[in-house]
Amino acid sequence: MKSIRYFFEYILISIFFSLFKLLGYRIASEFGCFLGKTFGPFLRSKKIIKSNLIKFDDTLTPEKISKISKEMWGNYGRILSEYPYIPNFRNGDLDKYIKIENKEKLEEIKKGQPVVFISAHFSNFELMAMAIEKAGVSLSAIYRPLNNRMVNSIMEPLRKKYICKNQIKKGINGVRESLKFFKQGVSIAIMIDQRVSEGEKINFFSHPAFTTTIPAQFVKKFGCKIQPVHIERYDKINFKITFDEQMIFGENADSTSISLKLNQWLEKKIRKNPSQWIWTHDRWK
Repeated sequence: MKSIRYFFEYILISIFFSLFKLLGYRIASEFGCFLGKTFGPFLRSKKIIKSNLIKFDDTLTPEKISKISKEMWGNYGRILSEYPYIPNFRNGDLDKYIKIENKEKLEEIKKGQPVVFISAHFSNFELMAMAIEKAGVSLSAIYRPLNNRMVNSIMEPLRKKYICKNQIKKGINGVRESLKFFKQGVSIAIMIDQRVSEGEKINFFSHPAFTTTIPAQFVKKFGCKIQPVHIERYDKINFKITFDEQMIFGENADSTSISLKLNQWLEKKIRKNPSQWIWTHDRWK
């Protein structure tokens, strides 16, 4: 049954991508938003989203939970509609639709030692690695392949060609590959908001959640800097990418304290605009 579902998902995604391309970026984004808000709630459990939002803020009213959820699905739909335009972003439209704050930090990284870029699934998260690599920073990005291999066969080549050529699958082998790249002077980018069974339980919005310790491991091994990066959507089809102040940890900092500080940075960004973070992951499972 799963293989049949994956096949129909592949056909549906292929059709939508062709349709989005025909509509043009602005109309496609609006249509994607409509699709996300209309059909998104039927794709994932409302219970997981509600449970996550209550952990985030137990004072949220049912109306506020519904509003955040609906806006999140709209953003989800817009991301889907924007995938066919990834080549356009890479080849010319990046500056038209994306503002970059503190871009000088990328120039410093290009001239210095590699860093660990951290971020999360905000807004259209794919555009961050693209902006970093397009600025000339040598980069490798750790990613989780989609469960649907057929859909992944569309997404993975797109990511490698236009987002970040050095795509590293998460897992033990991925960590080894990341270390190899890092020793060659290539920075790594990692999303720190996904639940990882091999991680450590660290507080996230005051609730223990399995958290990746890969950034902390790199800090301990190389004494490197952490470069947080965040993306926001505004006016529906425009984006602002911000490179925050780099995090520098002393020799005595342990993995738990480093990872907790990264989670605290993540909490701050989510609080700023909760509807632009993806709440469908069972983050506190």
